[in-house]
Amino acid sequence: LGEISSEDSLATMAEYTRAGRLHMGYSFELLTADFSVEHIRGTVQTLEAQMTEGWPCWAISNHDVERVLTRWGRGQPSPQLANLLTAMVCSLRGSVCVFQGEELGLTEAELPYEALQDPYGIAFWPQFKGRDGCRTPMPWSDADAHAGFSRGMPWLPIPPEHRALAVSRQDGDAGSVLNGFRRFMHWRKSRPALRWGDIRFVDTVEPVLAFTRSLDGVSVLVVFNLASAATEISLPPGFDQAQPLDGHGLLQGHRHGDRLRLPGYGVWFARVD
Repeated sequence: LGEISSEDSLATMAEYTRAGRLHMGYSFELLTADFSVEHIRGTVQTLEAQMTEGWPCWAISNHDVERVLTRWGRGQPSPQLANLLTAMVCSLRGSVCVFQGEELGLTEAELPYEALQDPYGIAFWPQFKGRDGCRTPMPWSDADAHAGFSRGMPWLPIPPEHRALAVSRQDGDAGSVLNGFRRFMHWRKSRPALRWGDIRFVDTVEPVLAFTRSLDGVSVLVVFNLASAATEISLPPGFDQAQPLDGHGLLQGHRHGDRLRLPGYGVWFARVD
């Protein structure tokens, strides 16, 4: 896996993953503030058109950008959005780098100036608060000192709101983000088309993102509502007989003939024969 950056990183990823070179290239394009169907679809389609031999690697958070649940949460992060984002990025063709804390639904930490360690945040405060907000320790246990991350004083403090999302708090809660993450990953593992299949996007308008993943004659239609409000769309010809797939644990939409109604942050996975 190569971390390759350039003015046209998608083209460079395609070039560096040709036969005999790297297996995968790390993508930066979904680390932006643009949470739209147009941006996600356009990014993936651009890479797919150029990467004829390699294998993509997607990320929606890392240690240099605001956490995705804050960045794409439009001021209203929620457990439903956290699990939708996991399902969305893990349904694209390629591997995924999941940044620590995504599986818990962690938001960007608000840190006081005196707690900062990032030189950029210290130099440019308060216009730019640096990258420490996404770098705080992983909260393992809400009852332990330093949330179970270390017996010594960690590099950055643990925000109180992160203690409430500690693994110890979520582990036994069937409805938690953590168990939603586990449930979807387990379900995805049983769907070869989602892991290895080709990808083809379906024409939709905001806020609905839709595509198919196909492998060995089996196609799965994947539909995501990227908004918090419910929405309804007309299914394109050929998809009105698709059979819904359950077991993924997300908010499932409902089809009525050629109409598909999706709850806020809802999904629809269906087999297309």
